[in-house]
Amino acid sequence: MALLLRLLLLIIVIYIVYKAVRFLIDPKRKFDEAHEKGSYYFYDDVQNIRKNFFITYKGALFEGEKYLGTTSDAFEVVSIFVSVHDEMSLQGFTKEDFAFLEKEISMSYPHAQINWKNPIEQLMKA
Repeated sequence: MALLLRLLLLIIVIYIVYKAVRFLIDPKRKFDEAHEKGSYYFYDDVQNIRKNFFITYKGALFEGEKYLGTTSDAFEVVSIFVSVHDEMSLQGFTKEDFAFLEKEISMSYPHAQINWKNPIEQLMKA
């Protein structure tokens, strides 16, 4: 009986450690923490084209819609439309900030053309 209780206790401890590690390395938790702090984080599932990616930068939350197409030798993400969730959070952003975001997106999707939705599109054209 004592051996069974020890085994059960060992299994419970292993399960708790496993859950704690999974919590600490969860990318969604890291994304939420970066958004609260106003720092940069790129949250994406590169393997799943259907899922949009999210970027938090300087307190603003951006969402990117990925579209699959053909390149010269493969099917790749060829078009990305990026929008902001709250336009008021863009106060203080410059063209250099959006150039930084484009560069970061291009690192994950080198064949994609990045399109910004309004009001960012108007700033980039000016």
